Amino acid sequence: MPDVSPDLVAGRDGLPRCPWAYAAPEYLEYHDTEWGRPVRDDDGVFERLVLEGFQSGLSWLTILRRREAFRDAFAGFSIDRVAAFDTADVARLLTDRRIIRNRAKIEAAIVNARAALRLRAAGVNLAEFIWRFAPTHPPVRRRMADIPAQTPESRALARELRAHGFRFVGAVTAYAHMQATGMVDDHLVGCVAGASGHRGPDN
Repeated sequence: MPDVSPDLVAGRDGLPRCPWAYAAPEYLEYHDTEWGRPVRDDDGVFERLVLEGFQSGLSWLTILRRREAFRDAFAGFSIDRVAAFDTADVARLLTDRRIIRNRAKIEAAIVNARAALRLRAAGVNLAEFIWRFAPTHPPVRRRMADIPAQTPESRALARELRAHGFRFVGAVTAYAHMQATGMVDDHLVGCVAGASGHRGPDN
């Protein structure tokens, strides 16, 4: 099998990347610096969980372009602070034109923060809980068509999250979250930003 994916595309810098990285400048930055890299702190994991929930039915680019506004609106995605949001905060968020003003998704973010606190009270941090579902054998993606929308692990993760009171956590959203937090590295083989590519140990 080839050592480099034939689907890779060279950028202006001559480096090979997954083709979707060139769709927008925001995608390129996200692809190169964040997607597929491990996130193990609770608030960081919570942020990705909330953002993936808001992305449901929308493009990820829509979320990326509003990410700083989301961070401001949701108290830096502090689990403790979001868990304390009340009806006044929901009303505030519903009038914030900088974010996605969807009541169900806003309320889900608050519910999910409270669910994360319950996990913590039971002795399990959110990041620890979610990372239990990382695949034992990391996938190798040679073609874009190899990248699934969901996996057995993401279905299991979604089931467990829902069982613990989390919302907007279907199997597809759960897999996107796994990609976003580096539980899986879905960069194509040879991509500069992937574990099998050329990025150095400090990148």
